[in-house]
Amino acid sequence: MGLRDRIVADRARGSDSSPEGVAYYRARLLEELDLDEVALLSEEQRRARLERVVGRMVSREGPVLSTAERTRLIRRVVDEAVGLGVLEPLLADDSVTEIMVNGTDEIYVERDGRIERADISFSDEAQLLQTIDRIVSQVNRRVDESSPMVDARLPTGERVNVIIPPLALHGPTLTIRRFPRLFTLDELIRIRSLDGATGELLRALVRARLNVVISGGTGAGKTTLLNALSAAVPDGERIITVEDNAELRLQQPHVVTLEARPPNVEGKGEVTIRDLVRNSLRMRPDRIIVGEVRGAETLDMLQALNTGHEGSLVTLHSNGCEDALHRLGTLASMSDLAIPFEALRDQINSAIDVIVQIDRYADGRRRVSEVAAVASRRREGFRLESVMRFEADPVGADRTVTGVNRHRPLPEPLLRRLTLHGQRVPPQFDGIVGIAP
Repeated sequence: MGLRDRIVADRARGSDSSPEGVAYYRARLLEELDLDEVALLSEEQRRARLERVVGRMVSREGPVLSTAERTRLIRRVVDEAVGLGVLEPLLADDSVTEIMVNGTDEIYVERDGRIERADISFSDEAQLLQTIDRIVSQVNRRVDESSPMVDARLPTGERVNVIIPPLALHGPTLTIRRFPRLFTLDELIRIRSLDGATGELLRALVRARLNVVISGGTGAGKTTLLNALSAAVPDGERIITVEDNAELRLQQPHVVTLEARPPNVEGKGEVTIRDLVRNSLRMRPDRIIVGEVRGAETLDMLQALNTGHEGSLVTLHSNGCEDALHRLGTLASMSDLAIPFEALRDQINSAIDVIVQIDRYADGRRRVSEVAAVASRRREGFRLESVMRFEADPVGADRTVTGVNRHRPLPEPLLRRLTLHGQRVPPQFDGIVGIAP
């Protein structure tokens, strides 16, 4: 069966842009292009140029196609030539927050916190590996049997993780986390990620320069909440952000963004989060925002918070507020300095003021589930006072999660600090216990 017959047969099955047709036109495209000339064009100009060339080839050599079929075929060919092939439509879909490729014919996406299977697949493993190579080559990385795991970031900001055989037993596995959409705190309140009183309290905590840890699991919305809270930082302050993968998009005018760097193919040139946290202390920061602590940099962060760098924000993977405190101690102990646990505990008690726990519930919605003040002091075990807790109702057949936000009075030291900084405390937290829907 010739190319024309294949495309006609695919049209009968509802797929005019078959792998054979796409591969043929992609090969013809490479024959006709002046690659040196195309390399000088911007990405938008390059794509427009390729679409015109492929359009002429399809009109000249291909079967008669409808306008929609012709457009779909051209887009597939150009996506294979300069983009990420079959994944391009998913990357163009703003409702997709995560793309998970489990081998050639299993592609899942996350929408609104729920995972569903996508109706696309790679033609073979070679096509999938070609897409992976295109991703990792953009950051001067490689993936092969000697280096089968890679973390990277697309030019548009998406985080990418790749793992291939022999570690991935069922074929190359690719995970793409989309750049989080910016939400304001008011928008998070409107979509019921937290209630209005809690939102006002969190704003006041940031303005009063308290040190806040945002805790939660993977994909719970920690970065989204951190972005929203950072808007409460006054414009006149110098903010240093430290991240493993740059995701924060602060709106203040004086922001310095630092991003860690993995080792190159020779295993050299690595710059860790710990290196950046240490360096940030020499940059005259008013506030330090750490995208996520996950290792020895925790000790450097605690020391920074205990030496006058108040008002800092940090995210942490943990299952709850109490777990967050213990996890901070565990991570700080990973430092090369042999520091007794009692000393680490005292540093945590002195450095951290409030922990905000955010969780993803059964209906896919992210909610602030607890806000807790660190009430323990030096030479004292960890002690938290919960000031807000979301109490969920039993999940019904439709998986929708409902519940109430229960508020409690702030501890007196925390209330006094907010008052001294001229911050208004919502009545739900100043001694009157309130219940919000």
